[in-house]
Amino acid sequence: MAVSRSGALKARARVTRAGAKLKFTEIGFGGTALGNLYRALTERAARATLDGAWDAGIRYFDVAPTHGYGLAETRINGFFRHKARDDFLVATTVGRRLRRLASGESRQEGDYFETPSRRCHDDYSYDGIMFGFDATLDRLGLDRIDVAFAHDLDPVPGVGDTNLRSFLDGGMKALTGLRDDGALAAIGATVSDRKTAEVLARHGGVDLFMLPGSYTLLRQTALDGALRIAADAGIGVVVGAPFNTGVLAAGARRGARFDYREASRETLDRVKRIEAVCATHKTKIADAALRFALAHPAVCSVAVGVQSPAECAKAAAATAAAIPAALWRDLKAEGLLRADAPVPR
Repeated sequence: MAVSRSGALKARARVTRAGAKLKFTEIGFGGTALGNLYRALTERAARATLDGAWDAGIRYFDVAPTHGYGLAETRINGFFRHKARDDFLVATTVGRRLRRLASGESRQEGDYFETPSRRCHDDYSYDGIMFGFDATLDRLGLDRIDVAFAHDLDPVPGVGDTNLRSFLDGGMKALTGLRDDGALAAIGATVSDRKTAEVLARHGGVDLFMLPGSYTLLRQTALDGALRIAADAGIGVVVGAPFNTGVLAAGARRGARFDYREASRETLDRVKRIEAVCATHKTKIADAALRFALAHPAVCSVAVGVQSPAECAKAAAATAAAIPAALWRDLKAEGLLRADAPVPR
C-alpha cells in the first residue's frame, strides 16, 4: 500500500463475507490517545500524531465513541477530510451509545481527561446500533465505515451474556442491513471469551474479531480460544493492545500499566525476564511484541495506541526489525512463550 520512511509497511488483504476486499496495513492506528487517554493532547499534538501515522505508512485507523466520549472521532474528522476515501480503512465500535449529561449530573473522568460531557451506556438493540452508527458517521464526517466492531460482548459478572443475546437478537440484523446497503464493509466483534467466540462463529455473519490484550508476549490465552475459533471459521483477526496497554512498550519499570492498571510485581518480574532474553539478542521488547502478534496467520493487523509521530514511526519500523530466530526459541525454552505459538520466520 504505502511506503513509510522506514521502508515498506505491508498490507494484508481480507475478503469479507459480502465480497468486499479490505487491505489492512500490518500496523493500525489505535485512537485512544486522540481521546485524551491518561493525558490531554492539544489539538496540534493530536493532528501531528495523525500526520505522523500517515507518514509512517499506516492506513488503518481504529477509533471508537468510547475514546474520550466522542473526542477521538471528532478529532480525526478533519484529518480524513483531506484524504481520498479509498486510501484508508477506518473501524469503529458499536454497542456503546453516548448521551449528554443532564444538568447537574456528574461523570467521573476515569482515565480520560478534558472530554465532552457525555456518558456511555450499553445498547445492542437494532435501534441502538443504528443510532450509534449514524452518530459515529456524523462525528467522523464520513458516508461509510469499513469495519464496525460490536464491543464488549463477553459475559459480565452479575449480568451474564445479556449483551451478546441483545446483539444477536437485534444489533446483528442492523449491521447486516448496513453492510447490504454499502454503509459498512465488514462486521466485527470484540471478544476474549471462548464461548462468546464460538457462539458468534456458529451464528455466522461476522467477518473479523478484535482481540484486546489476549494475544501478546505476556498472554496467549487466545490461542486456545477466540484466535483458534477465528482461524477455523475463516474469521480475520485484529490484535488490539499488543503492549497490554503499556508494560510491553515501557518495560519493567515502576508505574508501567498492564491492562489499564499499574502492573503487579509478578507481571513486572515476568517482563524483566522477557527483556533479558531480548537484550541477549539485541532486540527491543516493543519490536518483539509487535512482530509476535503479527506472526499468527489469522492476524490482519495490530492496532497500536500511539501518542506521537515518533511512536508511529517506531511501530512501523518494528515490522522490519531484524529479530533472530533464537530469541523465540529462548523465550519458549524459558517458559515465557507458549511452545505452540507461531513466531516470525
